[in-house]
Amino acid sequence: MKREKAVPYFFLLPAFIGIIIFKLYPIIDAFIESLSTASFKAGERLFVGMENYWLLFKDPVFWNSFKVTLWLNVFINPIQIACAFILAILLNQKIKGIGLFRAIHFIPIAVSMPIALIMWNVMLNPEQGVINTILVAMGLDAQPFLGSKAQALWIIILIASWKGIGYWAIFLLAGLQEVPKFLYEASSIDGAGKWQQFKNVTLPMMKRPLAFVIVADTVANFLLFAPMYILTKGGPENSTNVLMNESFNSAFVYSDMGRASAIVMILLVLILLIILAEFKLLKAKH
Repeated sequence: MKREKAVPYFFLLPAFIGIIIFKLYPIIDAFIESLSTASFKAGERLFVGMENYWLLFKDPVFWNSFKVTLWLNVFINPIQIACAFILAILLNQKIKGIGLFRAIHFIPIAVSMPIALIMWNVMLNPEQGVINTILVAMGLDAQPFLGSKAQALWIIILIASWKGIGYWAIFLLAGLQEVPKFLYEASSIDGAGKWQQFKNVTLPMMKRPLAFVIVADTVANFLLFAPMYILTKGGPENSTNVLMNESFNSAFVYSDMGRASAIVMILLVLILLIILAEFKLLKAKH
């Protein structure tokens, strides 16, 4: 009996080892690094305690990146989830040509992030980009887009949403297709309209897929970095300098691994708090 009980743990052992090596160890190492600073001797750490954190809390650049990160996620998460849900509902319809529509919606997902960003950068070029060419042809003013402090973060939200909405729609589409058809038939017999079916059947049955998408999308957007690195470098005037970008600059531009690790740990705690709040809200609604 003891051997039989040990068999499942034996098969789970490789997964546990992988989690420890690739998940837990980097977090522990980053925390130790955040309490240290590099010495003049390469590869040696000097313990400085909470000094890196105290310096961050007094740094206006850090607080600006903190604010930009929160501001980005306040808008991008609801936009992506709402649009992904609407797209999933459209993809779930049994209408002529839906196969082609599903194939077209998958194109942004298939394009790699660097290629997509380069493509958008070319289109958004203030002088020769196709978008400004269309605007001028319509009699409108050309826009600075990524060169504008007021517009840059919104452009990042647009590009990230274009890339991510279709991806999250796939998970929601899978959830929609698992909703039993007899529930719609029964509600229809009872006289329920489309809105009542959506409210009383679709939404309750979609709580688990939606919970997964909300949490996963939140994590992905808090860790969003590639658009800032490739398109704006955190500018103009730090308007797109999120915490991940500030951590990267600290580590690889200023060679301050202690500061970079401290930013990562603060970001990790922030993500955990947001996710716990989301779980609490979802549980309360359940």
